Amino acid sequence: MADLLIGHVAERSGTTRRALRLYEARGIIPRARRTASGYRVYPGDVLGLLGFVARARRLGLTLSQIAEVTGPQRNGRAPCAHVRSLLEQKAADLADLLQAVRAILDAWPKNQLRHATVCPRAKGGEVTMKKCQCAGAVKTAKRPASTKRRD
Repeated sequence: MADLLIGHVAERSGTTRRALRLYEARGIIPRARRTASGYRVYPGDVLGLLGFVARARRLGLTLSQIAEVTGPQRNGRAPCAHVRSLLEQKAADLADLLQAVRAILDAWPKNQLRHATVCPRAKGGEVTMKKCQCAGAVKTAKRPASTKRRD
């Protein structure tokens, strides 16, 4: 595949130029060579690597963890065992988080019609609604329709 300027890589990968520069600085993607005028030029195979980075980010891996994978891969070592280990840990962390959320939800009365939240006034992280001092005053704030969400 032919070499690509940073704008073409950004467009084709769905990422930003700023993200590409960050990935390069963190060692996630190889350093781009420069044209005579200073533009970054990447090899065409960087698109596949960026696809991996996007999937890894969606799975919740940090940029440091991704760099731990892509560095050895560029040096010809297969990082499959390390990727599996990272994903196993992520799955365990998510299972713990889900268990904590389920415990909070199970503590709320099932027949309650109003919205509920973890009480900010409760001591020691209390999650039961019957001990919540502000249970009657809790309201759900709505985001204005004109506000755009930027993720």
